Amino acid sequence: MADDEVLAHGRVAAAVDARHWRVVLGTLRAVFTGPDFATGAELVQQVAEAAEAAGHHPEVLLRLGSVTVTLVSHDVGGLTARDVALARTVSALADRLGLEGAPERVQAVELAVDALDEPAVRPFWRAVLGYADERRGDSLVGPTGEGPSVWFQRMDAPRPQRNRLHVDVSVGEDEAPRRVAAALAAGGRLVSDERAPRFWVLADAEGNEVCVCTWQGRPTS
Repeated sequence: MADDEVLAHGRVAAAVDARHWRVVLGTLRAVFTGPDFATGAELVQQVAEAAEAAGHHPEVLLRLGSVTVTLVSHDVGGLTARDVALARTVSALADRLGLEGAPERVQAVELAVDALDEPAVRPFWRAVLGYADERRGDSLVGPTGEGPSVWFQRMDAPRPQRNRLHVDVSVGEDEAPRRVAAALAAGGRLVSDERAPRFWVLADAEGNEVCVCTWQGRPTS
């Protein structure tokens, strides 16, 4: 495979270590857990060295007890062989340090805004949140990459029967059914599973909606 060829998400998921990696929102992401902060910091250092050697740089977030690594080839707007290769390297480094994967913790959260006229409302959300336009794609993203991204669902007419804002939670394809079941057990209700496993629409006891999403069933799958 060519280094700059955008790969189907299913192909990427099959090519990396399932103990660690999940495809979420067009990225390849893993959460590693360990016994202490120093071990996590050591993984970050080794990942940085490997990334420099490969000329391909991930996003890395170090917290007490965990390290999150996110991969995507920004120059082509998708996942490529470069991401697969670096994911395999990161998995090997984590194994050597005794860190474990926590794929059930891999997720990305988005806020979806219903918009009849996106150009009229987009500047407001960009300004009030201090966000910027995504380098590739239609979302607004935070200045440090943390916090939920915001995307605009174009509407042809108002839909007063539903909220104008809803939350999207993207998780691994194996985690999605568990997340849906947990939400239902916690008092939620299933609004629709017509598009599952692409997404399930759930609502809380007062009708506030959330979509649990995976990469499956999408054009890039």
